[in-house]
Amino acid sequence: MPIRIDSDLPARSTLENENIFVMTQERAAAQDIRPLKIAIVNLMPTKEVTETQLLRLLSNTPLQIDISLVQMESHVSKNTDQGHLDRFYITSEEMLKNRYDGMIITGAPVEQIPFEEVDYWPELCKIMDWAKEHVFCTLYICWGAMAGLYHHFGINKKVVKDKFSGIYYSKLQNPKEPLMRGFDDWFPVPTSRYTEISTKEASAKEGLEVLAFSDETGLTLAKSKDSRSIFMTGHLEYDPETLANEYKRDLDKGIGPSIPVNYFTDDNPEKPVVSKWRSTAHLFYSNWLNYYVYQATPYRLDSLFEGNQ
Repeated sequence: MPIRIDSDLPARSTLENENIFVMTQERAAAQDIRPLKIAIVNLMPTKEVTETQLLRLLSNTPLQIDISLVQMESHVSKNTDQGHLDRFYITSEEMLKNRYDGMIITGAPVEQIPFEEVDYWPELCKIMDWAKEHVFCTLYICWGAMAGLYHHFGINKKVVKDKFSGIYYSKLQNPKEPLMRGFDDWFPVPTSRYTEISTKEASAKEGLEVLAFSDETGLTLAKSKDSRSIFMTGHLEYDPETLANEYKRDLDKGIGPSIPVNYFTDDNPEKPVVSKWRSTAHLFYSNWLNYYVYQATPYRLDSLFEGNQ
């Protein structure tokens, strides 16, 4: 699938080296079709890494996608060069002037902080409310999923004693749900967080459907009954070495992290990582784009929201 991105975006060379078809804005403009408009609200500190991870997965369909990378105005990034943000990102205020077929709100390393104390929380709430009438389907990831569940359904996260780090298997709840087509009964999900969402509490919420959970890490996947919001508490987009890098980072900080579970060969950090989730990740994003974005939205995005001004 051709992804429409800026020709100078650093992720482009990485994706092309992986034989992923990347289309520049100039070439895409010559094709007489309407691409899917997808906004990525990137809250992760290593934004360039996250860009590449998500674009890689969004490439796994025959659809053409027009990507808008979005930054928060009320937060100063400490880990991404401001020149990169100025060159390749739009602000949330710019995004709010448009409509999108789909939107992704990423995770963020702030899960131990109360939502209201996160510096960009009011701005994020504005985005989540705006999405109800301007985005057909929003995918919330990890902390983003917890923020969405809290804002839309009043479900708060619970801080756990020991960080969840590793590959945890989740139980499929509804194999007939289009999002879960092709999934095995149990599927692996990379997880890296200090918090969890209660599966029991999520199951009891009107308007919310639990699609998968883990006995160890709680709720894994849920959606709103109208299929306009998807909440994934894991990181299917992670590269094979991401958890290893986080583990080594925490070792260097003297945090004393536990070895990520079900991840290294023989659970030995000196041995290679065993990648187990790549096919699950591609299937998940392909299903989301196909069944919840492409097949559901009209050709004219504004026609979907007429009368809701």
